[in-house]
Amino acid sequence: MKIGVIGYGYWGPNLVRNFVELPTCRVVAVSDLSEDRLRRVRARYPAIETTTNCADLLSRRDIDAVAIATPVSTHYELASQALAAGKHVFLTKPLTRTAAEAERLIAQAERRKLVLHVDHTFVYTPAVRRIREIVRGGELGHLYYYDSVRVNLGLFQPDVNVIWDLAAHDLSILNFLLPSLPIAVSATGMNHVADKPANIAFLTLFFEDNVIAHLHVNWLAPVKLRRTLIGGSRKMIVYDDLEPSEKVKVYNKGITLTTGKESMYKSLVGYRTGDMWAPQLDVTEALQIEGLHFLDCVRSGARSMTDGHAGLAVVRILEAATESMDRRGRPVELRDQPVALRDEPIEPVDLGWKQAVPT
Repeated sequence: MKIGVIGYGYWGPNLVRNFVELPTCRVVAVSDLSEDRLRRVRARYPAIETTTNCADLLSRRDIDAVAIATPVSTHYELASQALAAGKHVFLTKPLTRTAAEAERLIAQAERRKLVLHVDHTFVYTPAVRRIREIVRGGELGHLYYYDSVRVNLGLFQPDVNVIWDLAAHDLSILNFLLPSLPIAVSATGMNHVADKPANIAFLTLFFEDNVIAHLHVNWLAPVKLRRTLIGGSRKMIVYDDLEPSEKVKVYNKGITLTTGKESMYKSLVGYRTGDMWAPQLDVTEALQIEGLHFLDCVRSGARSMTDGHAGLAVVRILEAATESMDRRGRPVELRDQPVALRDEPIEPVDLGWKQAVPT
């Protein structure tokens, strides 16, 4: 499988490195507007061709797929041109600027029978996949909440606010963990840098069955935090993506409601404290697992776990959150926006020299 990469800025080098290391594909060419960045490509990968014109990649018959790692404002045009040229597309998140653009890309890919894959990287991390097993397996009991903090100092994006940059990660995780999409979203945020989009925001998502999610995202934090709490009626999870070893911790903690002779007047709340355990996680980089999954979908014609429909679901929530933020937190309903998400688990991927998912 021969691949071209468009964009070698922040995320492009990670894509090139991972595709280069996979034995089942070859990175043929990299395109970027900066000659400086292309010199770095040639210095590290002398066999890879470089160009400042992405049309050179799209016109080549020996390139089967393109990975696009450019600003969100360019996603629709570049992906549409790639699909029109008969290329399978690996597109960084979020999929597009609007749901309407996403819907047109999905229709174009399906009409041409091409893979449209969205780089929701966290869906492919061993930690999030293990959390999904725990949540879907009922170990937490009835799910109560998802509470996430995703903050750091920078990186300010030129064309999207902090919701579209950071909250997109948690939205893709939520859509992967839960069997249903949110029914409403409320968001507040603020811009503290002149002529820049909002740099801090708080999102609240409402689900059926009294499930609630709260996301705190910030580009102006003094430290980098990537911490999520997931609470259920039986157990609770702490997921710290920056933890080097025990990223996922499951706590046998919660509350119990007891009733007695006075039950008609009140319920007694008891606190239950048990053991904590940390599941063993595979250490394979998520982009390796994701890259092989994308290549397998191209070869087999299978539907990607994070295809255009998954990307559309995230974009719809982002649009609603932006609308709510413009209204100073007034909730925006999402009930009338159905989308077809994959519900099957990701199958283990054989990396050839090591197993990506332990059995």
